[in-house]
Amino acid sequence: EALPGLATETLLLAPFAVLCAIAVFSRPPDPTAGHVAFVIGETADTLLVLGGNQHNCVSVAAFPKSRLVSLRWPELDAAAAVQPAMPPSLTEPSAQFEFALRHILEMEGGYTNDPSDPGGPTNFGITLADYARFRNQLIDEASSREALMHGLQHIPLVDVETIYFDRYWITSRCPDLPVPLAFFHFDTAVNMGTSTAIRMLQSALSCAADGEFGPQTQTAATQCNPTIALAAYANLRRARYRSLALFPHFGRGWLARVDTTLTRAITLSLPPPTTVTTGPPPMPIDLTPALSPDAQPKWWGQSLTIWGGVVTGLAAVLPAIGPAFGLNVSPATVHTAADQMMAVAQAVGGLAGTLTVIFGRVRATQPLIQRSVTVKV
Repeated sequence: EALPGLATETLLLAPFAVLCAIAVFSRPPDPTAGHVAFVIGETADTLLVLGGNQHNCVSVAAFPKSRLVSLRWPELDAAAAVQPAMPPSLTEPSAQFEFALRHILEMEGGYTNDPSDPGGPTNFGITLADYARFRNQLIDEASSREALMHGLQHIPLVDVETIYFDRYWITSRCPDLPVPLAFFHFDTAVNMGTSTAIRMLQSALSCAADGEFGPQTQTAATQCNPTIALAAYANLRRARYRSLALFPHFGRGWLARVDTTLTRAITLSLPPPTTVTTGPPPMPIDLTPALSPDAQPKWWGQSLTIWGGVVTGLAAVLPAIGPAFGLNVSPATVHTAADQMMAVAQAVGGLAGTLTVIFGRVRATQPLIQRSVTVKV
């Protein structure tokens, strides 16, 4: 259905982008400003998006494709965003590559054309130069660039897999590495280039960093502690990022990528958990302290805790019942002295009772039993 103001244009349902993807647009002239909205379709030169604050309201508006910075779409499963699904086995080289490639595609996202990115237009992390090399074409004039741009935006997934396998997985020698190192090394090669990745790997393995993957590098990778090597490799990547001029612009994302890749690689280096399922189910554990064989219940009159409570109670009630036993005499001086003595006795008694309760509770190890007591008054 034609939208207002676009009746003369042909409306296509998002072959350029993914329907309902989140489009990120630049906002010239400020390179730090931008706009986000949901893609609902496209015309020849514009993307039609549903967003807020478009003409001061939530509306559908057309934005030129030249302002598109990137396309993003949410993860369907929040858990999958933290750790991609593990294949049944990573013993096969093909399974190792497929697992690592899923991570790469998640990290790289869809089509981007950020003016601040020296790599220029990319799709699934593949630059225009990589795509032109894959197509055996030169970017020599405007028409050639336009055609290659269009092809990059619509690149089939099978071509994406071929480029990553030939140009990065094989070239960086990932099949010759243990699975955890291959996973992290592949991500580094894609993000930083294969030559830089090999030098970093060699430095992390304490080898000569000459950029040539030879027998010494392979032996060191096979014999290393994967967790220690991965930590050293990650630190080298972080230091490299911080030395780049574009770190203030892209640094947060670069460091987050290192952290995510490192976490997943270390997970691959851990042995699988073992469970024991044989035998009867374990008996429930009773955490109640048991009495020793010779520990017998004691009479409550032997408990310091009980006597402490009695003393504390008497200290509180004696001032009230004292006059009934003749403690309140008529002369004012004697009455005042008695009040003062009672106050002191109450304070001392209360303190003694409280301390007795605490001391008795600390050393209490036996339960109390009831015993009949006869009091003769």
